[in-house]
Amino acid sequence: MLEAFKQEAIVDKVGGRFKLSTLIQKRMVALNRGARPLVEMQTNDTMAIVVQEILTDKIYLDASQKVQVREPAGGDGGPGVEDLGPSLDDL
Repeated sequence: MLEAFKQEAIVDKVGGRFKLSTLIQKRMVALNRGARPLVEMQTNDTMAIVVQEILTDKIYLDASQKVQVREPAGGDGGPGVEDLGPSLDDL
């Protein structure tokens, strides 16, 4: 999992190190508050789950720095924004 951070691809995918850090932090808080993971993994390590969600283009930060779920290409009614867990606005 740490190898993913050694590659610039994950940084470029998110749009920079600050955005990567923000996305990881916000998504980990949501997972720790009970949000459902968007990838299936045999681990409870939230960092590994978040990294895999980023690498598989499941989540991203929008212009207002909120975590969003990328809609599946087919629009098959996949998980929506409400699946990201409790709002971070109350922090």
